[in-house]
Amino acid sequence: MSRLLEKIQSSQDLRTLSRGDLYALAAEIRREIIKTTSKTGGHLAPSLGVVELAIALHLCYDTPTDKIIWDVGHQSYAHKLLTGRYANFGSLRTMGGISGFPRMDESEHDAFGTGHSSTSISAALGYAMARDMANEDYHVVAVIGDGAMTGGMAFEALNHAGHLGTKITVILNDNEMSIAPNVGALSNYLTRLRTDPTVRRVKGDIELLLRKIPAIGETVVKAAQRVKDSLKYLLVPGMLFEELGFKYYGPIDGHNIDLLTATFTEVKKRNDPVLIHVLTTKGRGYRPAETNASAFHGLGPFDIDTGKKKKSPSTIPSYTKVFGDTLVELAEQNERIVAITAAMPSGTGLDDFARRFPNRFYDVGIAEQHAVTFAAGLAAGGYKPVVAVYSTFMQRGYDQIVHDVCLQNLPVVFALDRAGLVGEDGPTHHGVFDLTYLRSLPNMVLMAPKDGRELKQMLRTAIEHSGPAAVRYPRLDCPYPVGDESWPTLPIGKGEVLRQGGDLLLVAVGAMVLTALEAAELLSRQGIEATVVNARFIKPLDQDLLLRYAAKIGRVVTLEENTVLGGFGSAVLELFAASGITVSTLCLGVPDYFVPHGSRQEQLELIGLTPESICKTVTGWIGRRRASHG
Repeated sequence: MSRLLEKIQSSQDLRTLSRGDLYALAAEIRREIIKTTSKTGGHLAPSLGVVELAIALHLCYDTPTDKIIWDVGHQSYAHKLLTGRYANFGSLRTMGGISGFPRMDESEHDAFGTGHSSTSISAALGYAMARDMANEDYHVVAVIGDGAMTGGMAFEALNHAGHLGTKITVILNDNEMSIAPNVGALSNYLTRLRTDPTVRRVKGDIELLLRKIPAIGETVVKAAQRVKDSLKYLLVPGMLFEELGFKYYGPIDGHNIDLLTATFTEVKKRNDPVLIHVLTTKGRGYRPAETNASAFHGLGPFDIDTGKKKKSPSTIPSYTKVFGDTLVELAEQNERIVAITAAMPSGTGLDDFARRFPNRFYDVGIAEQHAVTFAAGLAAGGYKPVVAVYSTFMQRGYDQIVHDVCLQNLPVVFALDRAGLVGEDGPTHHGVFDLTYLRSLPNMVLMAPKDGRELKQMLRTAIEHSGPAAVRYPRLDCPYPVGDESWPTLPIGKGEVLRQGGDLLLVAVGAMVLTALEAAELLSRQGIEATVVNARFIKPLDQDLLLRYAAKIGRVVTLEENTVLGGFGSAVLELFAASGITVSTLCLGVPDYFVPHGSRQEQLELIGLTPESICKTVTGWIGRRRASHG
């Protein structure tokens, strides 16, 4: 039972605690985070690393009046526990429970919703300018990690904030940097000097006295400033931020509550942009996470004592694993294949490729826009770049796909992992828009495999294609047909018929193909025999196959794990309209709302994409059609 946590509902409650109680509270928070994520999964290591930082922030700032914006949100669990969500924290990432990320509709203390990185400084600056224009008075703080600082958007915001010069605080949470004790002591000493108002006042007094020296006063001051600046560049990190217009503090120990609160208290008195550089340890307080922070960055349920995952490892490889292995095979045969990812080498299955072909592998950091145009340059230079990025993150490089790849018809391959619903990470991470945002682009070939063999075929097809191509696949175990190890290229724009039936045409893509087959079996038990087509290609469509079967059967149902707005079903309807045929068509997919977090199965049930739900929807639809026709 938590002794202190249950009493904390806001920053006001924190201020009743002694210094010893604050560190005891930090220990309680860590235990609660470990206990909960061991059951629900989640982003453990990042949140363990910022417990003292979260406590210090809420000690010094009054949310929700003051605004604290957590970049990405992986590290927001302590913040949630300190702002009235302790009682519900056990529901983390479950359907109907609290989100794994900050959400404005979950708590007034969540100033801005996050989930994608490098956005916090832009949002914070927007808040700060809204405050200034409304003549209001509150503090705005952005907490951003060193990884998120690789995103260009963060520097765009820093540049703009420095130019505007308004009151805003950016906390750079650096959990990668290792700093020796003597350097840390020096840094903390320098920070104390910079945060001590007495020292600042003395410095100002000395400059005033120097300026009063007849004839040479100004010259002496300028000379002293030049010496001071040269020493700053030698001794003090963060000059880049100072050049951008920020006052820099740090680096300081991010686990020292006293030092953090002293720094925040002093910074609050300033009226200009400030950047505070804090050093933290990812996974702090839980040895398995400290020793392997990458594995504990985001994970499913695990055993607290051993740190091992509770779920038994599947004997079926994931789509991600099949992709990574296949790309290695292809790269062994073609030395012009290059792999690119945006800070996700493990998540996209490229670890082995990076080891095998280090000179042909590029991790560009959290910079999807750069990744795409970098790939376009490689393609223009005669190489075959494969850009492996989660579907949801590829949205960030859309203009570059349009302008730099498709417009120039360059042979860049996009491997879109985590396509479709992704479960507990929820709406910020669902990959349910890629079919819509890619199929409208001229020159783009767009594919989705039903199984592992087809993924291998599509990857080979994409690499051998002379223009842009994308392959999207889900975050799932990857079924693989037994007894056929060949995987030739596919004829572009050709689907396949998997099942024959005269009452209904089910046309599916990607993960929905096997679901369509199961639904067809359920429909058969009710006397409805369905033809099932695996479209394979979202663009170009297999027009001959679809038009032939649609005209013969007269009823069509499309299935996709993508928004129904402008997706695969829309493409089929456009084909029918352009061909002048009238066919009763039902498009099933992700509805026009953001699907909440929960298990993937719960999400599929919620939106009606399980075999049972599809069967029920289709039988009702056919019944209504029959009734309306007499």
